[in-house]
Amino acid sequence: MYAIVRSGSKQYRVERGQRLLVERLPADEGASVRLEPLLYRSDEIVTDSAALGRVSVTAKVIEHVRGEKLRVFKFKPKRGYKRRTGHRQSLTRIEVTEIATKTAEKAAKAPAAEKAAKAAPRKAARKAAREGAPAKGASAGRPATEGKAAAGKAASAKREKAPARKEDSDGS
Repeated sequence: MYAIVRSGSKQYRVERGQRLLVERLPADEGASVRLEPLLYRSDEIVTDSAALGRVSVTAKVIEHVRGEKLRVFKFKPKRGYKRRTGHRQSLTRIEVTEIATKTAEKAAKAPAAEKAAKAAPRKAARKAAREGAPAKGASAGRPATEGKAAAGKAASAKREKAPARKEDSDGS
């Protein structure tokens, strides 16, 4: 069983008990952090986001360290331009403590009968609201004759009243 997780801008293949260096995490030493899974593999491969929501990858922060020093040298020939700088990346050493999935039984905490009982009062309220609502296309403040059809006729009447464009006779 393994998972592919994202930490920082990199992806790592992790297994339970594995130690690795990742970009600096904002957690204290000894704290537990949750990593974002991109893929989970046990008996089957899980890649869709809905199923990955049930996968949790947790790791323990062991220590914060600094990486190896890198020397950066810039040089432009025939100009006398030379610059030497260095860089040390801030890193965090973590140990993967758990790769777990929530099963479908745990996700569905309430049985189907309880869900139906909870939904019954909501359905009755929606039905009562629909019966008291005005007819489709008519609002509460307008008479029934003024609906979408009447509004469409008024818009076409406005278009007819608009003055036509005058064309120049010289063609410019």
